Amino acid sequence: MRLLLVEDDDHVAAALCAVLRRHGFDVAHARAGEEALRELLHGGLAPFDVVLLDLGLPDQDGFEVCCRIRKVTSTPVIMVTARADVRSRIHGLNLGADDYVVKPYDTGELLARIHAVARRAGAEGEGAEGAPAEEHPSLRLGPLHLQLPTRRVLVNEVEVALTRKEFDLLALLAHRPGVVFRREQIISEVWRTSWEGTGRTLEVHVASLRSKLGMPELIETVRGVGYRLVAPPSPPSPAA
Repeated sequence: MRLLLVEDDDHVAAALCAVLRRHGFDVAHARAGEEALRELLHGGLAPFDVVLLDLGLPDQDGFEVCCRIRKVTSTPVIMVTARADVRSRIHGLNLGADDYVVKPYDTGELLARIHAVARRAGAEGEGAEGAPAEEHPSLRLGPLHLQLPTRRVLVNEVEVALTRKEFDLLALLAHRPGVVFRREQIISEVWRTSWEGTGRTLEVHVASLRSKLGMPELIETVRGVGYRLVAPPSPPSPAA
């Protein structure tokens, strides 16, 4: 697995690179945001599987780097930072980070999280029970159309731009319309975590989906349990 470590502290980077390489990872090191973006776009060799992103970079804040990464690639991003407050965690996840690890961390946990987000990214090309996504290319629920292989969402044939996590959340609910998904289950499936504070992030994503799709009734809150997708009615056929 090929990793890009974005870390301005050479001592921290050297120690982490040594650990990662001992576990079989191919690691490239960038010390600043611009250098990281150059590596992602022009790094040669095989593409990166995961980005480990520190937030305290010398040329720009790591949150800004994450935004710019998301504009050019869907490569999984794990923020690795000393910022432990819940607001920073929520902000990072909302910007498109796939995971958020607070320093100091247990090395075994970090390795497990790297493997988890890489598995998640690899599974996005597969459908239920490991079937290729091409066998289940789309989901249609009334005016809502999810094109799974291309991760596009259309409402009444008009494309709606969603973030990575918004799409993952919508796709999870849309695969089983009417079924109630527990909050803990959604957080585990979409964010691959059970952190305290992630529940608020889930609420933010649900509110954003309702607004962007223009269908506030689409995702129903089941009080005290979780959420379910209420299949919208199909648009009426034009009169003959």
